Amino acid sequence: MNVETQIEIQGTRAAIWAVISNIAGATEHISGIEEIEVLEQPDEGLVGFKWKETRVMFGKTATEVMWVTEAVEDDHYITRAESHGCIYHCALRISDHGDGCLLTMSHHTQPMGLVSKIIGTPMGFLFKGMMRKVLHKDLVDIKAVVEG
Repeated sequence: MNVETQIEIQGTRAAIWAVISNIAGATEHISGIEEIEVLEQPDEGLVGFKWKETRVMFGKTATEVMWVTEAVEDDHYITRAESHGCIYHCALRISDHGDGCLLTMSHHTQPMGLVSKIIGTPMGFLFKGMMRKVLHKDLVDIKAVVEG
């Protein structure tokens, strides 16, 4: 399942990066996140940053361990998580857009086992719209902080 959403933000790449790369402080600027527990902190940069994130998803509290696999300052970062027989990749990308920037969030779910593939196909259609709403709400929250 692939889901993508984006939002225009009146701010600089650096201002947006400052918010989205502050994963440890995400509970302060993303209303859907209830708790962040930092598990690994790299000496420099974002690659290797690992955390446990708790949020309410589809009416239930869910906790996932995630880590940054790729990052280019003021441009993008990509995270990975493995749970429930699937690999999840999420990317946040900043691009220039008019007087501000466009922040794009994409989420890709890759089922790994036969059971995950069988269950994931019909469930993917049900969750795709709901997942897009969750991602878009995160972007709206980020926009409010940057433009605030």
